[in-house]
Amino acid sequence: MSTTATPELMKSTLTEMGKKAKTASRALAVLPSDEKNRCLEMMARGVEQAAEAIKAANAEDLEKAKQAGLAPAMIDRLTLTDRRIQEMADGLRVVASQHDPVGRVLSTTVRPNGLEITKISVPLGVIGIIYESRPNVTVDAAGICLKAGNAVILRGGSEAFHSNLILAGIMNRAAIGCGLPDGTVQLVPWTDHAAVNLLLKMDQYLDLIIPRGGERLIRLVCAEATMPVLKHYKGVCHLYVDRECDVEKAVEIVVNAKVQRPSACNALETLLIDRKIAERFVPPFVAAMKENGVELRGDEEFRKFDPEAVPATEDDYYAEYLALVLTVKMVGSVEEAVEHINQYGSRHSDGILSDIPADIDYFFANVDSSTLYANASTRFTDGGEFGMGAEIGISTDKLHARGPMGADELTSYKYLVRGSGQIRP
Repeated sequence: MSTTATPELMKSTLTEMGKKAKTASRALAVLPSDEKNRCLEMMARGVEQAAEAIKAANAEDLEKAKQAGLAPAMIDRLTLTDRRIQEMADGLRVVASQHDPVGRVLSTTVRPNGLEITKISVPLGVIGIIYESRPNVTVDAAGICLKAGNAVILRGGSEAFHSNLILAGIMNRAAIGCGLPDGTVQLVPWTDHAAVNLLLKMDQYLDLIIPRGGERLIRLVCAEATMPVLKHYKGVCHLYVDRECDVEKAVEIVVNAKVQRPSACNALETLLIDRKIAERFVPPFVAAMKENGVELRGDEEFRKFDPEAVPATEDDYYAEYLALVLTVKMVGSVEEAVEHINQYGSRHSDGILSDIPADIDYFFANVDSSTLYANASTRFTDGGEFGMGAEIGISTDKLHARGPMGADELTSYKYLVRGSGQIRP
């Protein structure tokens, strides 16, 4: 399949995809829970049965990515191993095991005039997702959208084209096998950026667009989209080491948050250390970072403890490294730490390592991020770790969803009003 097309062919094909998705969304909106779950199981089995073909397609993408000099963090996100393929299938089954987010009664009110007003959850309709590198998003998005009764149009990055193509095909064939219309899961068949520009103007068919990728992509989508956008900006995640904490546990948590998978958006990027605990904490912390090959960039005060640290610049405090690089700054209080995080953070995931309940409470009340931690790694901000099985993304917005987004976050609501002849006086 060609990865490019003429503007005329691209526009006509995308319009047809939009029409098919809209038709599929109407069937999905009334699909019973057991039928949704049966379809998700068929999707999971399809992934498992096609594991070798998936790896072959992924190998083709990896070879091209390496030839193009793609960054190690992007290579890691792109790679599909046996374990990751199985995790995709398992994630679909977890989604199937969860409650149906559609048709829930959110509230019921009986007015003095006898009108009964019921608020129920409903699907959004058709969701567009633009994403980079991670082919697992193809499976996660298809499964979660189906569970929430939505059709989905996917546009993956060029670096994962072959992986996405085979995975989207598996998802859509499973849906058709369950009696759903063709168009439940569709992948834009070109990597040309013109396709993105056209997709962002398809508000006649798409009810929501979700960009997942670099900050440049997200800002482009926000500027150009004619439909609502649910954003996932960069993950500049912080941990603050408070004046009183378990030093051994704190070092272990920092190592996990930075090293376990540095390419993830919930990996630690800046560490704030209270100077009252610095003499006890910094030596074992620096030793652990050096043992794990982490480059430290520190302010002037931290570099007195570790002269080998690279001097930190203002830009470092805003940086999402997605690599074994960590910025370190000394602070004088939890209040100063909170002020720094609210200024430089991305409202993603931030935490405090502390034995002082009042400081934890202050941190929780005053840091303006989607997910906050006390004495735990930021690496848990993930749909699977939150019990969602998979996730559609991690929203750093405040409307209409925030943090890891599962099927519940892909619904809206409507009001059902039952009367017995009432008229407005």
